[in-house]
Amino acid sequence: MTARERTEEPSPRANTRKPTMADVARHAGVSLKTVSRVVNQEPHVRASLRQRVQTSISTLGYRRNEAAARLARGATMLTLGLVMENISNEFYSRLAAAVEAASAEHEALVVFGSYEESPDKERMLIESMYTRGVDSLIVVPSAADHAWLAGHASLTTVFVDRVPLGLEAADVVMLDDVRGGRAATEHLLAGGHRRIGLISDDDGVSSVHDRATGYRQALRAAGVRADDALVVRGVFDPWRVSYEVGRLLDLADPPTALFATNNRAAIGILHALRERPERPAYVGFDDFALAGVFNPGVTVVRYDVTRLARSAVDLLLHPSQEPRRVKVPVELVARGSGEVPPP
Repeated sequence: MTARERTEEPSPRANTRKPTMADVARHAGVSLKTVSRVVNQEPHVRASLRQRVQTSISTLGYRRNEAAARLARGATMLTLGLVMENISNEFYSRLAAAVEAASAEHEALVVFGSYEESPDKERMLIESMYTRGVDSLIVVPSAADHAWLAGHASLTTVFVDRVPLGLEAADVVMLDDVRGGRAATEHLLAGGHRRIGLISDDDGVSSVHDRATGYRQALRAAGVRADDALVVRGVFDPWRVSYEVGRLLDLADPPTALFATNNRAAIGILHALRERPERPAYVGFDDFALAGVFNPGVTVVRYDVTRLARSAVDLLLHPSQEPRRVKVPVELVARGSGEVPPP
């Protein structure tokens, strides 16, 4: 089935089914009632049968629907896990607050974890939350392969901001990153700029890749050749961005404008320009608290983080056998930095 994406509303992409107790019963060659007793840790099940059922549960990757079990017991408190890259980044702190607020409306508790750009730590956090019995997960995935998560198919998971590598059949809430990258670059082109630099982090991450794709699409549509000498990849820290911006501005034919694919890169540009006489135009992707305080204010591509969070929580609370994609729209907000004319 071909993937179909729509802004705001989820849409099916492919068919996948989580293992059920009936599957476990067939695999183990026992009755459904026996599986139910083992799953619910009831007594009066022979040790040999219990072992057979537990082996089948492990083989199939079955996991009891804790939300349903709680509701059956008359309890309503759900536990959602949120795994992010770095809570100190303003984007993630705002996302965490929005997920918590959206979950609270459904009497759900949220447990947070940051993997700090380490795929190994990301996997450890997810495995730990799975083991501790969270009802479902919201994950901002790293650039690493996530095919291993197929072994936890019974744990309802929604990915936010990025498409997980190796796990295409997944629920994902993302931004319209291609459109955002294109809008930022078109805005700079409309101001007369032709030497436009790109500052990005890991382009193995789908969101970064898509923003860079939008950047290149806009250049191509305007008949401007993309110059790889003006592209900086794999920079995460604002201080490293500051260094790279200085290096670009020292080129014999430097950029007159810059597009930053995230808020850290935009902050790095601000750091660099404090020490430079040049005043290139620049547009950042992701709004941040002080963007309107600077002179000029920082022109950004922004979006509704609350909408992003609510969409993810909604998918978790309304699971489907078919993977869905939700695309949250973006908009360009002109504050001054993106309107500086070329020299």
